[in-house]
Amino acid sequence: MLYTVIKKNSYQDSINLMLLTNNISDMPGVNKVQVMMGTAANKDIFDEAGLLTEEAKAAQPNDMMIVLDSDDASVMDQVLSATDDFLSDLSVKSDDDSTDSKNVTNWEDAKKQLPDANLALISVPGVYAADEIDNALDNDLNAFVFSDNVSLEDETRLKKKAHKKGLLVMGPDCGTGIISNVPLAFTNVVRSGNIGLVGASGTGIQEVTTIIERLGGGVTHAIGTGGRDLSDPVGAITMEDAIAGLAHHDPTEVVGIISKPPAKEVRDDVVKLLHSINKPVVAIFLGEKPDHHEGSVYLAHTLEETARIAMDLADHKPVKPNYYAAKPLQAAEPELAGKKVIGLYSGGTLAYEAGMLISEALNLGGIISDEGYVLRANGNEVLDLGDDIYTQGRPHPMIDPRIRIEKINEYAEKSDTGVILLDDVLGYGTDDQMADALAKAVKDALAKRPELKFVTTIVGTNEDPQDYQEARKLLAAAGAIVCDSNAQAVRVALNLIGKDVNEPDKAVVPYTQKTAPVPASSESLLDLLYTKPRVINVGVAEFLKPVLKFGGTGVQFDWQPIAGGNPKMIKLIKRVKALKDRQTENNHVMTDLKQAAPFLTDVVPAGSVIPELKGHHTLLHAGSPITYAEMTSPMQGGCIGAVLFEGWAKDEAEARRMLENEEIDFLCNHDVNAVGPMGGITSEHMAVLVIKNKLKGNDAYCTMNEGIGKVLRFGAYSQEVIDRLNWMANVLAPTLSAALKKLDGGLNVNVMMAKAITMGDEFHQRNIAASLVFLKEVAPLIVSLDIAEKTKQEVIQFLADTDQFFLSIMMATGKSMVDAARTYHKGTVVTTMTRNGKDFGIRISALGDQWFTAPVNTPEGLFFTGFSQDDANPDMGDSAIAETVGFGGMAMIAAPGVTRFVGAGGFKDAQKISNQMAKITLGRNPNFSIPTWDFQGTAMGIDIVKVVETGITPVINTGIASKVAGVGQVGAGTVHAPLACFEKALVAYAQHMGLIEADEAKSMDKELVEA
Repeated sequence: MLYTVIKKNSYQDSINLMLLTNNISDMPGVNKVQVMMGTAANKDIFDEAGLLTEEAKAAQPNDMMIVLDSDDASVMDQVLSATDDFLSDLSVKSDDDSTDSKNVTNWEDAKKQLPDANLALISVPGVYAADEIDNALDNDLNAFVFSDNVSLEDETRLKKKAHKKGLLVMGPDCGTGIISNVPLAFTNVVRSGNIGLVGASGTGIQEVTTIIERLGGGVTHAIGTGGRDLSDPVGAITMEDAIAGLAHHDPTEVVGIISKPPAKEVRDDVVKLLHSINKPVVAIFLGEKPDHHEGSVYLAHTLEETARIAMDLADHKPVKPNYYAAKPLQAAEPELAGKKVIGLYSGGTLAYEAGMLISEALNLGGIISDEGYVLRANGNEVLDLGDDIYTQGRPHPMIDPRIRIEKINEYAEKSDTGVILLDDVLGYGTDDQMADALAKAVKDALAKRPELKFVTTIVGTNEDPQDYQEARKLLAAAGAIVCDSNAQAVRVALNLIGKDVNEPDKAVVPYTQKTAPVPASSESLLDLLYTKPRVINVGVAEFLKPVLKFGGTGVQFDWQPIAGGNPKMIKLIKRVKALKDRQTENNHVMTDLKQAAPFLTDVVPAGSVIPELKGHHTLLHAGSPITYAEMTSPMQGGCIGAVLFEGWAKDEAEARRMLENEEIDFLCNHDVNAVGPMGGITSEHMAVLVIKNKLKGNDAYCTMNEGIGKVLRFGAYSQEVIDRLNWMANVLAPTLSAALKKLDGGLNVNVMMAKAITMGDEFHQRNIAASLVFLKEVAPLIVSLDIAEKTKQEVIQFLADTDQFFLSIMMATGKSMVDAARTYHKGTVVTTMTRNGKDFGIRISALGDQWFTAPVNTPEGLFFTGFSQDDANPDMGDSAIAETVGFGGMAMIAAPGVTRFVGAGGFKDAQKISNQMAKITLGRNPNFSIPTWDFQGTAMGIDIVKVVETGITPVINTGIASKVAGVGQVGAGTVHAPLACFEKALVAYAQHMGLIEADEAKSMDKELVEA
C-alpha cells in the first residue's frame, strides 16, 4: 500500500534527501520509500519506481514528496518522525557550525556579505544550474559547477561568455577541484607543491593528486573542466584558459592534463598550446596508448604513470622510458584460469581506466558506454556504478554502499567470476564508513566462495577526513588485495587469471608542428590562481566546510529554485531583469514614496470631497471590485449599516432588499482616492480624514476609527453603531476640523510617525504611541476652541480611549503616498495591496489602475476567549496600504511587543519576518528609522519581480473579523498575500513591455488561475 505526504514549500537539496532516503529505507515495516522534491524529473523517477501517487503528481517543485510503500499505515508516522529528526539534525549542525560564514538566500546579499568573492561553487539541480552559472558570471565570478544535466548548448554558451569576461566555468558535472590547496566538492586533501593540473575527469584528478601526495609531492591547483569541455561544440574553452593561466602562474612549474580522448581538432589545439608554454607538461588522453613523448610534452597511458612523470618533472629528474615493473605484480592462481574479471566502480574515470587496460590485455575490442557498462565482453564486465542509470533517485555509490554491495553479492554468486575489482574513494563528500561496508561485503562473499579474489584500490591521502591507512587495513583484513593505484589493481587482477599488460618503453621525439603565443590571462583568472578562493557556495552546505578549513573564505547561499521552480516564470524573470531602464524607473517611484510630505488638513463629510458619493445611492468598499452578493457577511453587514445611517431605508429588512435588488451602487475606495478599514464601507455623510501629500498636491481620504466593540467596519449595524457614526460626523469631525484649521497647512504626519515608530508602533496592529502623539498635538488645539466644554471633553476622551485612532490617519497617509507615486506609469513597484474578503488585489506602478487578484487567505493568529480559527472571516480591508508603504507586517521589528498578540512569536520572529520582507523590497525609507533594527529605515518598495523570484509574499498584520456580521473582532494575527497576484502582475508587465506576446501572456495567466 502506498502512503503519501507532501510537505509544501519545504525545499531541501537533493543530496540531503538522498541521504535521508537511505537513512529511512531500512526502518522496520518499510518496503520501499523515496523522498524527493516535486520536480517533473523526480516524478519520472517516482513513476519508474512505482511510487507516483496522485498526491505526488500534484506536488510543486518546492514541495517535498514522501511516498512510502508499506503494509502498515502507522509506519508513515515513524517515517515522518525520522524525517523531521534527520532534517532537524541538519539544521542544528548548521546553527552550531562555528565558522565565520553567514547564510544568505540571494545573489545580492551574497555579494554584500562577501564583496571580494571570486568563485561560485554551484551544486543545484541541473535544470536550474545554467541560470545560476549565468548569475555567477554576471556577478564577475568564476564558477565551479558540481551540478550536472546542463545541456551542451548551455555549456557552450556559458563557457564562451566566461571566456569573453576573463572567467572560468569549471564544469558542469565537475565533482573535484583544488584551488590554491583548498579542496572543492568531492576532493582529497593534498599538500602544496609545484604541479598544476587541469582535468576533464573528477576521479582522474583524485587518483593523480593522491598518488602525487603519497609520493611526497604536492599541487598548486587541480582545475576541473567537466567531461564535455574537449568536445567539438565546446572546443576546450576551459581547458585552454586554465592551461594559459597555469603557464602564467609562477608557483606552477609542471603542468598536467587529464582527459578522455578529445575530438581530433580539439586535441590538436590543446597539444599545440601545451607545446607553446615554457613549462614541462605531462598529459594523459585516457584511452589512447602513446608509444612516445613529444618535445616537452610527456604522454602517459595510465593515471599512475601521469602522477609519476609529474613527480619526476617536479623534482627536475629525467623522465623514465617506462614506469611499469617488467614482471607481473602477482602470481597467477591456477584455479582462476579462464575466469572473468569484474569491475564494480564508484569512480567513472577509474572504471574507464580499468576497462581500457583489461580490454587491451585480453584483446576485447575497446571500451564501451552502454547502460553503465564500460566493458562487457566475453564475460568480463566493468561497471561505472556512478552512471546516471544507477544514481537516479538514489545516492551516488561514493556516499551509499548499497548498490555496490548488491552487485558484489550478484557477481560473487556467478561461478565464472574470478576477480572482482573495487575502488574506495576517500575525501570530502564521500562516506566515512565506506571501507567498513565494503570489507564486510567482501568477507561475506569470501565465506561463500573462498577461491574468489577481490582486488581494491583506495583513492586518498593520510590527511583526508577518513583514515587512509585504516581503510587499507580493513579491506586487507577482510581478505582483499589492496593496491597503491587503480592501474596496479587492474594489473594484479589480470595477473591472477594468468594475464598481464604490455607497456613498451617510450622515447622522446621532437615536436615538429608550429607553436603560438600563449594567450594572456585576465586579472580575474590570475586572482583566482594567486589567492585562496573567496567562495559563494550555492547549494550543498557541506561543500563550504573544507573551503573554510583550508584557508578560503566563503558565504553559504541557501539556494531554492526561484519562482517556485516554474520554468516559464523563471524565463520571464530573466527577461524582465534584463530591462536596462527598470532600475531607474523603480528608483523614480521610490523617490516619490520617500519624498512624500503628508499633512492631516481636515475632517469632512465624504460626499464633500468624493463627487461619486454626492447625491447618489453609492457606497464605497474595501478591496478590488466586488458585488454585494459576493461579499462576506461582515462586509454585507457594513453595507446594511451604511444604508441605515444614510436614511435610505427605515429598517434592516428594507436595507437588505435594496442591496439584494442592486438598488445601491458600489465603488472601490481606491478608485476615488480613498481607503477604508476592514469592510471599508463609506457613504456620503460619513466623516473622512483628509491627508494632503504636498509633494504632488494630491489628497487622500479615510473614515475615522470607531473604537472597539460593535463597529461598522466589522459588520455591526445596531442603533448603537448608527448613533456613534452620527456623533462622529456631527461632533467629532467638526471639532477636529476646527482644531486642524488653527494650524498653517495642517499637521505633519511624517513627524508624528517618525516619533511613534521609535516608541514601538508599526502602524497597523499597534498605533497606541502614534495615537497619543496625535492627541498631544491636537488636544491643545481642541482646548483652545470656542465650543462647549462638554464637547471638548467628549472628543478628547474618545481620542484617548481609541488606541487605534491613528490607523486611519496612517491609511490615508499611505494612500496619499502611493497615489502620488502612481502618477509615474513605469516600473515594477507595488502601489496598492488590498482585500475584500474574497480576493486579494494589487496594482503596480507601470500598469496604473489595472487590478491583479487572487483568492484571499484567512488570517491566523491569537483569538479572544470563546473564539477560534473556525470563527475567522477571510481577510479584508484597505489597511494593507500600511504594508504597501513599508509599515505593518513589513516593519514587524519596530513593534516586537505586537508579535505575540498577532501570533507571530517573539522578538527573534519579528526580526526574522522584517529581514525576510526586506528581501522583496527595493530599499529603505530613511524617514522612519527603527531602533530595534540598528536604526535602519523601514523596508519599502515591494517589487513584484523579487516577490515572484523568491516566493516570499508580503505579510500583513491584521485584526481578525468574525465571519458573522456584527460580532466584531475575534482576534488578531497575520496573513500572507497570495503569490498569484504578483505572478499575474509580472506576466502583464512582461506583455506590456513587449517581452511576451498576448497569447503567451493569456496562456500563463490561465495556468495561474487554474493553479
